[in-house]
Order: sequence, then structure tokens, then C-alpha cells
Amino acid sequence: MKKISIGLFGRYFIKNIMQTKVIYVLLVMFVLLTVFSAVGGINNYSEQNTIRQQHQEKARQSWEANPDKHPHRMAHFGSFAFRKKHPLSMFDFGIERFTGNAVFLEAHRQNSHNFSDAGFSTGTLRFGELSMAMLLQLVLPLIVFFLGFSAIVSERENGTLKILLSQGAHWKEILLGKSLGLFAIAMLFFAPIALATVLFIAFSESITDPTDVWHRFLLLFVGYALFLLLICVITVAVSTTARSSKNALLTLLGIWLLMVVLVPKTSQAIGNALYPTPSKLSFQAAVERDVIEEGDSHDPNDPHFQNMKDSVLAANGVSSVTELPFNYGGFVMREGEKTSARLYKKHHNRLIEVYKKQNNVSKFSAVLNPFTAIKNISMAFSGTNFNGYIDFQQQAETYRYELAQEMNELQMKYISSKVNSSEGKKNVVGHEHWEEFPDFKHQMQPFSNAWNTASFSIFSLLAWVLLSFLGMGYLSNKAKAV
Repeated sequence: MKKISIGLFGRYFIKNIMQTKVIYVLLVMFVLLTVFSAVGGINNYSEQNTIRQQHQEKARQSWEANPDKHPHRMAHFGSFAFRKKHPLSMFDFGIERFTGNAVFLEAHRQNSHNFSDAGFSTGTLRFGELSMAMLLQLVLPLIVFFLGFSAIVSERENGTLKILLSQGAHWKEILLGKSLGLFAIAMLFFAPIALATVLFIAFSESITDPTDVWHRFLLLFVGYALFLLLICVITVAVSTTARSSKNALLTLLGIWLLMVVLVPKTSQAIGNALYPTPSKLSFQAAVERDVIEEGDSHDPNDPHFQNMKDSVLAANGVSSVTELPFNYGGFVMREGEKTSARLYKKHHNRLIEVYKKQNNVSKFSAVLNPFTAIKNISMAFSGTNFNGYIDFQQQAETYRYELAQEMNELQMKYISSKVNSSEGKKNVVGHEHWEEFPDFKHQMQPFSNAWNTASFSIFSLLAWVLLSFLGMGYLSNKAKAV
């Protein structure tokens, strides 16, 4: 196999494609779609981050503006946590449109995350929004199929293939050369998207950790390049085995429908059937039931807290809560918060495990479907996958718990032990304590988390590329010129 011959077939293929008018029409249309999706993605990222930051600041100002107040009232006054968008969410929207981006944080309750974009949109959002990732995952493979479906079969039909082989050309040289030529055309379409993303990363002033973003983009670029290479090899392989150009095109369209629509939807349906999730109402009822069974801190006659009261009095050598060196009401709220948070975390972790099992069905389908592999890789490194959303939930819950416990500690320390109520203007602490508690700041997952999440899909995609070239070698020994 000669490199010169491979390069010759590749250049010849590119030359033939570039001589047709349709390539320029497709390229112009694709560039326009790229500009539209890039502008939309960047504007959405900038506007949403600005809005969420403004609301986070307003929530903080509202928190600090409270006058002297009983700490338990401040715990129920609460605050808000807003989710920041990852810079590369401008490239791949992932599931962010369908997940909540804000949550109200208060004592004793874990509220649901609200204000998803899908909640404010029409039903058309279910069909997906145009993003640069969508162009690469759905549109560009169709263009590659259209440009390459006749790469081999047309030359068989017009007799050119027989002449090439009779003059000393080898099947491996022809197949590899045409695959690389088609790949060069595909990268020509990929270039505007890569350039738009690079310019955004280079000139965006909102990126706080550019090194992390560059690492993510590099792996995105490599991942999509491998994906497009695989698509090109599949295209040439189908063109080689097809008996006519029409059959080749229909086969490639069937592959696209199978990999893009049928396999993903089927894997999702299987995941939901194998691992059903409880309703929101039943989940909340299960948490409340466990809290009541273990001990309700708001019920003065609860046996668990009655026993705790006796233990605390005995440990401090007093006969009444008014003789304790701390406010007993704050102590009860602190212990109740520990209990409710622990039980909620137990049920929430179970729910997350169910969702992970559902997602694993789709994740492992990457072994059968390279489109799933590149989708998982893209969302992981763009910070728009399920793990990113769960990480925000965990950060918000950690902040909520610390806020509630800080208010309980203030009550124990500064409210008289003779007072068990939050009523009255005298049962308060100074407002300067509100400023001492830090504001919520959403932290993005580190690069290592994204790598761990995407590693299976990365190796699956690499395996697909390797198998495609092995298949090309096998096909070169079986292909016929007529």
C-alpha cells in the first residue's frame, strides 16, 4: 500500500467534489446555520448567566437587608441558589433546557428546582434547539452521506473502478484514500464551528478558568474529529458494498435513522421500563413518613425528642430547659435538621441511583451506537449533562443545610435559655450575623469529573474507529470491481 497512491485518490476525490456546485450551496447553508447557532448559543449563555447572577445578588441583598431577628425566622426566610451555565454550554445545550436552574433554600425543607427553560417554552422544544453540537451530530453526518454515497459505487457503475484496479491500484489504497478525502471535506464543514468556539473561549471575559475550558474543547475537537472520520469510513464502506448509488444512499439514510432516532429512543424506553421512578408526591411522602417515624422536631410530644430532652437535662445536671446554658429550642431544631437532612439524602440518593441506572442503559448503548457515544462525550465536556445538574443539587443542599444549622447555632448561643419561642422583638440577634454567613456560589465540576463521566463513551468511540478500519481491511479483500 503506497502513501502516494492514497494521497492521489484522496486529492482526486476532493477535486471532484469541489467541482460540483452543490458543495458550495451546502457549505454556505451550513456556515449560515453555524452563525445562527453560535450567536444564539453565546447570547443565551451571556444573558442567562447575567440574569442568574443578578438574581443571586438580589437574593443576597434581601438576606442582608433583614433587621435584627430571631435566627429561626431567618432560617425560614431562607435564600436562593442559582445555577451558573458552563461556558461550553454555548456549544452543546445538553439537558439544561429541561432542568431547573434555581431553588429556594430554607430550614427543614428541600424544595424542588424550578424555572427550567422548557417550562417557559412551547412544546416545540421537545424537538431540540439548534446548537453547534446538534449540527455536528445530526446535520453534518447527513451531508457526509450525501457527498460520499457514490464514492465507490459510481465508479463501479461507469467502469472506472475496473480500469483503476487493472492499472495496479489496490482496494486498500482506494478505500483509504476516498475515506480520507471525504474526511477532509467533513473537516471543512467542521472548521467554522471549531473557529466560532475558539473565538468565544479566547475573547470571552466571563470565563474564570480558561485552562479547564481549553482542555474540554480540545477533547471535544478530537472526539468530533474521530466521529466524523468514522462516519466517512462507514459511508465509503456502504458505497463499496452497494450494488447501485440509489441503494447506497437509502442504506446510509436508514443507518442515520436507526442510530439517531430508533436506538436512542429505544434505549431510553428500556431504561424507564426497567427502572421506574417514583412520582414527586410519593417521594416527598416517603421522606415525611420516615421523618415522623424517627422523630418530628416540631412535635413537642414526639417520643424521640422527649427522650432526648431527658438525656440533655441529665447530662447538664438540671431539671428544666430554662436552666440549660444554651437555648434548648435551637438545640432541638439543630438535631431535627440533622435527622431530616439525613433521611432526605437517603431517599434522594436512591432516586439518583434509579436515574443513573436509566442513563446507564443509554450510556452502554454507545457500544452499539457511535451517535450515542459522541452525544455523551459532548454533553460531559460541555458541562450540560445529568451529572452537572446533580452536582448543582448537591451544592445547593449543602449550602441550605449549613445555613439552617448556622441559624440554629445562633439561636442556641444568643437567645436566652428561658425563651423557647421565636416571637417578640426582644428574642432576636443582631443583623450583622446575616452578613457573616457567605453567599451561595455555584462551582463547576472539574475537568477530571467530566473525563470520568465520558471515559466509557470515549473508549467506545475509539473502538468504533478501530473496528471501522479493520472492517475496511477486510472489505478490501472481498470487494469486487463489477
